[in-house]
Amino acid sequence: MKQTPDKPAGAAAFDALVSEFESYLRHEKNASEHTVKNYLSDLIQFKVFLGAYPPCLEDLGRIDHRVIRHFLSFLHHKKYHKSSMGRKVASLRSFFRFLHRERVVELNPAKAVATPKAEKRHPRFLSVDDAFRLMEMPDEKTGSGLRDKAILEAFYSSGVRISELAGLNEEDLDLSMGLMKVMGKGRKERIVTLGSHAVQAIERYLKSKKAPHEEIFHGKKTPLFLNRYGTRIGIRGIRRIVEKYVRQSAVPSGISPHGLRHSFATHLLDGGADLRSIQELLGHVSLSTTQKYTHVSMDKLMEVYDKAHPRAHKKR
Repeated sequence: MKQTPDKPAGAAAFDALVSEFESYLRHEKNASEHTVKNYLSDLIQFKVFLGAYPPCLEDLGRIDHRVIRHFLSFLHHKKYHKSSMGRKVASLRSFFRFLHRERVVELNPAKAVATPKAEKRHPRFLSVDDAFRLMEMPDEKTGSGLRDKAILEAFYSSGVRISELAGLNEEDLDLSMGLMKVMGKGRKERIVTLGSHAVQAIERYLKSKKAPHEEIFHGKKTPLFLNRYGTRIGIRGIRRIVEKYVRQSAVPSGISPHGLRHSFATHLLDGGADLRSIQELLGHVSLSTTQKYTHVSMDKLMEVYDKAHPRAHKKR
């Protein structure tokens, strides 16, 4: 797929390559919709930046590590967080790796660029009391309140990602067993557990739930959580629901849907669950991703160690 003179040049050529990259992500890599959206957004921003380097936009083979470092410097001056900058470097690495495979470029210039070291942030999470208080906020006398209660309980009970919750269908539930199937990152399915409170909340919601919009879902799986129009509620809608009850309750501000996922993992760890089990429940590929929770529960871990390890011999 080498570029030839009869192919479009400049921005049009860049757009064509991005389109091919998108197809590669979707059909070969089975990347999630969220990942595809982020990669494409990062590449569009990079194309705009390349407007200051016309020769590079005309011929992507001219792009070297210095151009990408100038891009990071531009982002730094725009006050981007290092975590966002790191993601953009990852997007460029993947894009140029694809272009190298397709022989559009000879080298991957992003490989020579170090990922900006992200600031260490302690994950925000709720105490058990705050989590319980948040679960009680929705008004279960209304249909929307029953739905919102089911959403909050499912979040806290399973620790799923917001995209996984939004993508749930009724067919993914086995409430008799307290289980549900979710589609995680990379389109990988996994089974997660639901506690009795979440099962009861979902059952009450299903009894009150109106039928989904017939024209949209005829012959397809039935979305679990619906918006007021009878269609699948999206990530933004779920985020607004969580933020609404965080504001109404007395729990610490700034808790997001991801904060409920952090709370799930932290409370499991405090209860004595091992990291490998939590890794499976969260759908983490790497145990190192799960280990970020250990610092918030180190006292508990040390207590468990002292009680359980035969060579501890320490009094704390």
